[in-house]
Amino acid sequence: MATLARTATANTLLKVEHLTHRYGKVGSGGLLVLDDVDLTLRENEVVGLLGRSGSGKSTLLRSIAGLIRPDEGAIDFVPDEHGAAPSVSMVFQTFALFPWLTVLQNVELGLEAQRVPAEERRTRALAAIDLIGLDGFENAYPKELSGGMRQRVGLARAIVVNPSLLLMDEPFSALDVLTAETLRTDLLDLWAEGRMPIKSILIVTHNIEEAVLMCDRILVFSSNPGRVAAEIKVDLPQPRDRLDPPFRALVDDIYARMTARAAPEPARDGVFPGTGIQMVLPRVSTNSLAGLIEEVDASPFNGRAAMADLADQLQLEIDELFPMAETLQLLRFAELQGANIQLTPSARRYAEADVDTRKALFAQALLAHVPLAQHIKRVLDERAGHAAPARRFRDELEDHMSPDYAEETLRTVTLWGRYAEVFAYDEDDDRFSLDDAV
Repeated sequence: MATLARTATANTLLKVEHLTHRYGKVGSGGLLVLDDVDLTLRENEVVGLLGRSGSGKSTLLRSIAGLIRPDEGAIDFVPDEHGAAPSVSMVFQTFALFPWLTVLQNVELGLEAQRVPAEERRTRALAAIDLIGLDGFENAYPKELSGGMRQRVGLARAIVVNPSLLLMDEPFSALDVLTAETLRTDLLDLWAEGRMPIKSILIVTHNIEEAVLMCDRILVFSSNPGRVAAEIKVDLPQPRDRLDPPFRALVDDIYARMTARAAPEPARDGVFPGTGIQMVLPRVSTNSLAGLIEEVDASPFNGRAAMADLADQLQLEIDELFPMAETLQLLRFAELQGANIQLTPSARRYAEADVDTRKALFAQALLAHVPLAQHIKRVLDERAGHAAPARRFRDELEDHMSPDYAEETLRTVTLWGRYAEVFAYDEDDDRFSLDDAV
């Protein structure tokens, strides 16, 4: 059970020590999502929690916000010189506005919960709305606002209660690129000018450039379970320019760190959790894989690309780019070399091939390097009717992984196998067969 302690430490707002959390079954039988995580947050800094979806970043943030009670560890809010503990407010990814309330009413909610008198509540809410650039929209409803404007309402609602610590859970991920950039820049300007009553910001992101652009420190999380794999200090002056060589060098360094952790031994069966048929496979489509091969094969990359440049050009975040790149590595269509991806000769042949040749190359790679595909094909070959219920393989997977992972893994190998015409799958009967396979 997590404990709440208070220890006076100069310039420190928050200390998290040995935080551990599981989902599902009570005790050690649950899914471990956070394992022994430590975090110290000080005044006048923006700290980023960077990692893929499922690495426990949002769970940590919600634990700090008091929305989740972790299984183990301590969350220590450090009091100031007057003995007052830091207050916390949160901005959510999906706006979380009440559609039947106006902008003003949504912003007033937190103050109303604090029993602030109506006149003061209105005055403070209007000031916050003006601060975040929505003056004139006080009486509009959320449905009348763009996504960026709705997120500004969420930000106004968070800062109107004068929090010491602002928690932000992927606040820009639901916005288009230009809107996100504008809101991100405006937030940094407000922070730099000291116009918000906030002592520190803790932001969850899976966008590496966003983390380098905004943060003074970045905690990089590994997955399965979530742990702090690296702490990176960002010693770049604000405002930061994405095109500056030091900025690009730091982005490349973080890409290299994250891919190196994901694939320490390229010769292994894969970069995903588990080995053999127990390997968890991500939901990556063959169209996405083909598109990435074609992009890296073509000019200006000509077979080798920096992951950061690919992410910029294709507008992909790490949750989208990394699984595709790692799947290409699993299939031996690519090698991840630091911050770069290098296509193998077979991938370059794939890029230039016709449809039938592409399928043949993919089938060869699939049966050579994905044990679950080998296993399904072998079972079908050995059976007299060359068919088997999908439940048979699903049950095998569930002996080694959660039902959700088992379902996703089987769905992925099904998509890959059908594309390569290694085996067929009948959705109505939930059966694999060789009937339509070449």
